[in-house]
Amino acid sequence: MAFQEILERLGGMGRYQIIHVLLLSLPVFMLASHNLMQNFTAAIPKHRCKLNESWEEGNFTGFWLHAHIPLASNGKFSSCLRYTSPQFSLLNYSSTTNTSNLETETCANGYMYDNSEYSSTIINKWDLVCNQRRMRQLAQSIYMAGVLAGSIVFGGLSDKFGRRPLNIWSNLQMFVTGIGAAFAPNYIVYCVFRFLTGASLSGIVLNSYSLIVEWIPTECRAFTSTASGYCYTIGQLVLVGLAFLIEDWRMLQLAASLPFFISFLYSWWLPESSRWLVLGGKYEQAIKDLKKVARINGRMEEGEKLSVETIKYDMQREINAARGSKYSVLDLIKTPVVRRISFCICCTWFSTSFAYYGLAMDLQKFGLSIYIVQIIFGTVDIPAKFFSYFVMTYIGRRVLQAVSLILAGIAILVNIFVPEDFQTVRTAMAVFGKGCLAASFNCVYLYTGELYPTVIRQSGMGLGTMMARLGGIVAPLIQMTADYYIHLPLIIYSLCPILSGITSCFLPETLGVPLPETIQDVESCSHKKKVSKYSEEISLKDGI
Repeated sequence: MAFQEILERLGGMGRYQIIHVLLLSLPVFMLASHNLMQNFTAAIPKHRCKLNESWEEGNFTGFWLHAHIPLASNGKFSSCLRYTSPQFSLLNYSSTTNTSNLETETCANGYMYDNSEYSSTIINKWDLVCNQRRMRQLAQSIYMAGVLAGSIVFGGLSDKFGRRPLNIWSNLQMFVTGIGAAFAPNYIVYCVFRFLTGASLSGIVLNSYSLIVEWIPTECRAFTSTASGYCYTIGQLVLVGLAFLIEDWRMLQLAASLPFFISFLYSWWLPESSRWLVLGGKYEQAIKDLKKVARINGRMEEGEKLSVETIKYDMQREINAARGSKYSVLDLIKTPVVRRISFCICCTWFSTSFAYYGLAMDLQKFGLSIYIVQIIFGTVDIPAKFFSYFVMTYIGRRVLQAVSLILAGIAILVNIFVPEDFQTVRTAMAVFGKGCLAASFNCVYLYTGELYPTVIRQSGMGLGTMMARLGGIVAPLIQMTADYYIHLPLIIYSLCPILSGITSCFLPETLGVPLPETIQDVESCSHKKKVSKYSEEISLKDGI
């Protein structure tokens, strides 16, 4: 707590901290744009086979198409097949006409797209339909793989080289790779740049969060963390506005990437985490930054009192603990209680992210305008996060975590039994499910930090976020299972959070419980609870 006391003497939540949080939160508005961008840049327009030039006309649909395009089982023209030769006899088509014996072929001459709703996407740019339709989900999975890789790489590098340089680099990388994806000449290059964009997103999130937390007094962390979370929520609505105004996918990609150059420029002004500098033995730079904060907060006299000797004296315990720590990732599974926590946390993070992106990344299936659905999906996060904050504060973390996941799974499962004609009901259930998953996300960030002891807390958070990225990678790929059974994706998306919700019931409650400092604290606390419960049972049996 020594560094927190230094912050209090320099102004606490002063003018600098407010500016600091605002500047680090601004890029978060555009992070949602990149996470969910493929809802618009990879929207699937109506399409059919392109015919021979002598038979092609300007209309996308027409009576004459009966001679060239077979009808699908839903009564509409097939998107991926055509007759091998014109069937003019079908122009007198009736519902009793048998066409099953007519020879068809795939779209050898390419595709004709209806550009009335989606004029320019990566789908009609590179013909990612029919036999190539899985490339759409693969592109999103590659992006999420980049997010996973970035969380591993940038997390380790920031501990070694500092939060500030990695935050500066991540903003620059997001700007450059975003532009690269916008002007990609082919699908492979596009996926490469999207992978690098996802990696830079993790760098921004990890280092921005660390810089916010390590410069903010303890009592204000929950508020600032929630405020940053709302920036992401509002960012989903910003994406809708951009997509509505910019129809071309390249320009939309560009518009979502250019603001990061501004973030790159002003991030040079932001100081390094002084706590990281002190623990790394860089006392002079730490004092320089602390004096800068004191000056902005109007506490110059307190800033002038700082010296290498006073810093070492005030933070002696933290410095000694940092030097003497010999913990590793293996400590997450060595002891029984921590091992149980790690297993439950992995399930919770994975299923929350898995189901969340499974719902959020396929808005076209609801049959409504994707702009309207995205607005609804973004807006529902606002009351969901507020409600989750209330439940966490007054009822408990474990209750919220379990109930939110189970309700989300049930909401997704219900849509299997709702007919496709009832699009309003299907959308309402999906929105309710996404709101529950948003509440789960809001809870698991805080819950994970409270469950793990200080000595391995960052490792525990890293494990959880890694599982979340893995869930984001797998989620788009599950859409492909619809080729085998139409409802299989919904079944998988629903069972995963339901089972994880049940699993989270085995986690200890942390409401009102002091943060554990060591692994022994976690293990002994669990043991004391078991002994206490056993003693109570014995006392009741004996009539005491």
